[in-house]
Amino acid sequence: METYYNPADLKKFANIAEWEGNLAKKFFDWYGDVFKEGDLTAREKSLIALAVAHTIQCPYCIDAYTQDTLEKGVTEKAMMEAIHVAAAIRGGSSLVHGVQMMNKSKKISM
Repeated sequence: METYYNPADLKKFANIAEWEGNLAKKFFDWYGDVFKEGDLTAREKSLIALAVAHTIQCPYCIDAYTQDTLEKGVTEKAMMEAIHVAAAIRGGSSLVHGVQMMNKSKKISM
């Protein structure tokens, strides 16, 4: 079955350096630094990445961080809880923009 997103392409991510090596290097260096242990553990960062991956709906990131969080000992229940947090924020963001609509509607109706 063909899909728009080819799972095999995830393994080709480093290939972006072929056409712009300098910027790719900067990105990969920065990306690596972001995921180093700091005030947040690597496990916490991976779980955040998994939640964000669902928010931005990146299938490659979902695959990568599902595997990464499992390898870091995150439970499936915790993974789903993180996704619910991301969904609640995303849903809330849509709803809070309803205030803008209400303000505009009230202004027009006056």
